[in-house]
Amino acid sequence: MTDALITLKNLSVDYGSQRALQNVSGVFHEGSLTAVAGPNGSGKSTLLKVLAGVIRPTSGHIVFAHGGKPRMAYLPQVSRMQREFPISVEEVVLTGFYPEIGEQKGVGKKRRILARRALRDVGLDGYEKRPIGELSGGEFQRALFARVIAQDAPIILLDEPFTAIDAETTTRLIRLLLKWHREGRTVICVLHDLLMIKKYFPESMVLQGKCLGSGHTHKMFEQKLLSFDLDMAELQSSREASSREHRHDA
Repeated sequence: MTDALITLKNLSVDYGSQRALQNVSGVFHEGSLTAVAGPNGSGKSTLLKVLAGVIRPTSGHIVFAHGGKPRMAYLPQVSRMQREFPISVEEVVLTGFYPEIGEQKGVGKKRRILARRALRDVGLDGYEKRPIGELSGGEFQRALFARVIAQDAPIILLDEPFTAIDAETTTRLIRLLLKWHREGRTVICVLHDLLMIKKYFPESMVLQGKCLGSGHTHKMFEQKLLSFDLDMAELQSSREASSREHRHDA
């Protein structure tokens, strides 16, 4: 087992009076490929936002190995992104450099070369000057993946990256995830597709406001924390009812 790269210690996140995450603890190991699963509203996207530094936890904290927060590339849900903004495909990729250089500095020739190389890697060679509003959903998703590639970060956070895209694009992007994994990068991916999780992701974390379990994906299926037969929300409700009955009987 590789060393712990990211350790979550009793993370809780509130949105006003609504608690999204409750005392979540767990570990992401260096070089791991982990799916974060759970029913809608279980806090999956919130967890990624906390990891990326987009929001701060209400309580608890994150410990990073090697001291200090490492570089991360974060791909948010496409459905949350505005595509009407008048920006080109190449400019979308170049925004990935803003945390490093700031918005006021020029990106320079070297970074433009990296951006174009990344677009070629995702099959968007020749799309550099095209407005993002003209892209299909799959093309736009590939452009966002190109931004992640260009950032060349050791930790990659992906929020529902395969939603509403065609099978060909999904296959292309899965290959990219597996390549990152082979390179020793740490990839954390929010997913709802259990078949995809079982096939490609060695590690899983299951959330439902709190952490129901984490570890090897096959063990999550063995324990029915991930199940093709039962909806996870119904499963947890049943478990909580059973636990209450057990305490009452005792």
